[in-house]
Amino acid sequence: MLRRFFFGSNVRRQLSTRMASTATQKLSGKVAIVTASTDGIGYAIAERLGQDGAKVMVSSRKQKNVDAAIEKLRAKNLDVYGTVCHVGKKEDRASLIQQTLDQYGGIDIVVSNAAVNPFFGQMLDCSEDQWDKIFDLNVKSTFMLIKETAPHLQNRGGGSIVVVSSIAAFNPISMLGPYSVSKTALLGLIKALVPQLAAMNIRINGLAPGIIDTSFSQALTSNKEIAKPILSMVPLNRFGQPPECAGIVSFLSSEDASYITGETVMVTGGIPARL
Repeated sequence: MLRRFFFGSNVRRQLSTRMASTATQKLSGKVAIVTASTDGIGYAIAERLGQDGAKVMVSSRKQKNVDAAIEKLRAKNLDVYGTVCHVGKKEDRASLIQQTLDQYGGIDIVVSNAAVNPFFGQMLDCSEDQWDKIFDLNVKSTFMLIKETAPHLQNRGGGSIVVVSSIAAFNPISMLGPYSVSKTALLGLIKALVPQLAAMNIRINGLAPGIIDTSFSQALTSNKEIAKPILSMVPLNRFGQPPECAGIVSFLSSEDASYITGETVMVTGGIPARL
């Protein structure tokens, strides 16, 4: 049965409890922005950064999602604030940054997690509009967010940026070609930004999740015919859970990673990958 490869809701709760119990206050006094952080990996990252002591600005394109996430996080006694932000809109990014400054007085950590995938099919069937949307949101908006927040991190004496890429950056996923290429571009962006950001005392690293059980990946995880061959390539024999990505981001954002920059950490259940 395919069901045995998935975490049930009870196991998810156990995992969340374990993550919380091992959290420290290593990010105490830090302020973090996490984009697309009301669900899935982004929400788990926001939660973990908050558990580790950071004040977190949560964002999403929809107000109702922001409100729901804030309610859940504050119920766990986390210091969070939230705002609507479509990362592809300059005015929304400016508002996100300004509200963070107004609420918390500075920015130390930026996690770029927002991404879209409006296309599923053979790569050459991707339209120009779909291609433009993928690269505008997944690559250009990531660069612009970094460009616009870097001076604020520098003003705090430095900080950390984490860009969420994907296993698809290394091993393109069938029927997700344009999305995969956009995630590969992020690996180059991280490397290219290292020298200038290092001079500003800002570290930049990446996270490359494998197949994580979220609403974003439902096309892969909920279809048995697609899921079975994917799981056959995962040595741990199951899909990952969002909290299993969050601890790495907290580590990369902390002083424990003070000599790490320009790297991308893969959280893939053991799937081998290389460019």
